[in-house]
Amino acid sequence: MKLALFILLTVFQTAAPPDTVIVEPDEAVIEVGGTLQFTARAYDAAGKVIEGTTVRWYVRDEETLTIDYVGLATAHRPGEVRVIAVIQGKPGFATVTVPQLPPASITAELPVKAVLTGTAVPLDIEVRSRLDEVLAEAEVEYTSSDKNIATVDAEGHVVGHQPGATTITVEAGAATTTVEVEVAENPAVSYQIAQNRISVRTGDVVRFRVLAQTAGGENVTGLRPAWMVGHHGAEIDTEGADGVFVAEEAGEYSVTAVIGPEITRTITVDVEPRQYNARLVKVGRGPISTHHSGDTWAFEGVDGRDYAYIGTFMHDWMKAWDVTDPANPVLTDSLQVDARRINDVKIHPNNRLAIITREGASNRRNGMVLLDLSTPAHPTILSEYTETVTGGVHNVWIDGENELVYACHNGTSELHIIDIADPKNPKEVGRWGLDKQGKTLHDVIVQDGYAYLSYWDDGVITLDVGAGTHGGTPTEPAFVSQYKYPIGNTHVAWRYGRYLFVGDEIFPDNWDADSPIEASGYIHVIDMTDMDNPVEVARYEVPEAGAHNVWAEDDKLYVGYYQGGLRVLDISGELRGDLYRQGREMARLKTTDAFTTVPNWPMTWGAQIFKGNIFTSDLNSGLWIARLIEGALVP
Repeated sequence: MKLALFILLTVFQTAAPPDTVIVEPDEAVIEVGGTLQFTARAYDAAGKVIEGTTVRWYVRDEETLTIDYVGLATAHRPGEVRVIAVIQGKPGFATVTVPQLPPASITAELPVKAVLTGTAVPLDIEVRSRLDEVLAEAEVEYTSSDKNIATVDAEGHVVGHQPGATTITVEAGAATTTVEVEVAENPAVSYQIAQNRISVRTGDVVRFRVLAQTAGGENVTGLRPAWMVGHHGAEIDTEGADGVFVAEEAGEYSVTAVIGPEITRTITVDVEPRQYNARLVKVGRGPISTHHSGDTWAFEGVDGRDYAYIGTFMHDWMKAWDVTDPANPVLTDSLQVDARRINDVKIHPNNRLAIITREGASNRRNGMVLLDLSTPAHPTILSEYTETVTGGVHNVWIDGENELVYACHNGTSELHIIDIADPKNPKEVGRWGLDKQGKTLHDVIVQDGYAYLSYWDDGVITLDVGAGTHGGTPTEPAFVSQYKYPIGNTHVAWRYGRYLFVGDEIFPDNWDADSPIEASGYIHVIDMTDMDNPVEVARYEVPEAGAHNVWAEDDKLYVGYYQGGLRVLDISGELRGDLYRQGREMARLKTTDAFTTVPNWPMTWGAQIFKGNIFTSDLNSGLWIARLIEGALVP
């Protein structure tokens, strides 16, 4: 749950709460390092002040602003923050803006040894504040000590005019630096654009480069052209010497390289529509229409038969299905535990142990339950672990090689590492969490020695838990990097190849599980080539729906896209731009039928590929088994 909702649920309620709470001032600007006193008053329905009340103060983003128990706020870094005052369970709000700091330092480099006459080369500029924040929008000014040798345009491109040397001064506010520039005679007499693809479809990433040659046919290096595309429907980014092009719409595009003020070259690119002969077909159903369903996991039991276990939402039963015949799932058992939510179900790689998570236990001792799968059709409780995770566990990941469970604890919003070598007696052996208040850890996945933590408003955190690159071990994680985006709600992550697929989860206010939920949020595609510096390069956003859980396999991303159903996305090759608009979506299936808690409203949970089939649960209708059919259907 979001922090504000958590606050409202946990604050002591009186018999007669206030009608309104007014915070003064309701809007404020505080400079970094500055303070401001806030006050809050409660009013009854008649508009009369309620005296003798206690105010509890909160902020969601304590990196930007903190507030003490008397309402004194202190600004720490630029941003916008909502201040919350709660009186007898009733909230009041104020908005604080902490302005951006001025430039404190600037660095500038020329990416080539020398600028050739008649060409333009962009300076690599980075402006930072005194808090070491990059100021991407800072205004920068340039001057050349000898304009006959070289000048600099407003975008920071150094234009060479004649051979020689000059000094470029770069200024941003009070910050200044200089760059020594050498201009050399340009020996090139011909220029042409080369590309790395002959056939181009929408969604294909094409890299263009200018080939320059002398009169004798020798290659000339050191060019850094600016790249442009003729009209909408495609985009091109300048990356070093390359122009990186991708089209969302089929058509003919003019790609231009601006090599210098009077040197340009253009090439025409024909882009064909991206097409798939693929469809998702329903294989089987395990309908659950008496209550809402949670996560599912399919596996081969020790008896050689196949099973799918499904958790529940606002219910206390885990369902066990025999799916050996995926067209005809058979409910074999229901296991009851003390919980109001069994959100996550995970199976140990040895298929002899399962873990289900608990939230909302009547005795408030939640944690997780370990199941004996000796008879997988009828799992039994082997043990429980609640000692350090009584606040509830939302998601887990099992590291079978090291006999560890990585658990997301609601109470601390930290990653608790539980040793299950003796599954009857689990014990905590490690822990990792962000060093801040007001955090929410939602999910974790461990792949190839890295743990990816979906930390809601703090984005996705990567930890070394045995990869060895940053000194981490399975029980003593080491921080690698963090990537976050303004809207927050970072819900899930999955690593595939060079990319990390990160999903939002955004529900409207006052949503009701027994009614249609208009979820939103999408999949962010993060390039992890440099593990220390993740870069967002693409997105997969279904306009009419919200993303939930994901699975990647064989160059395909399978997404439970809530009311948008089960979706399959082609993630082959390099990814850039808007993958949905590019037509990379291969197939979809709406997971709703007559056996549902909410008529005509799918809420697809996620996807798991198991023995060629796709297993998913739907919040409203239970188990679904589907298959992706590529090519012609065979009768």
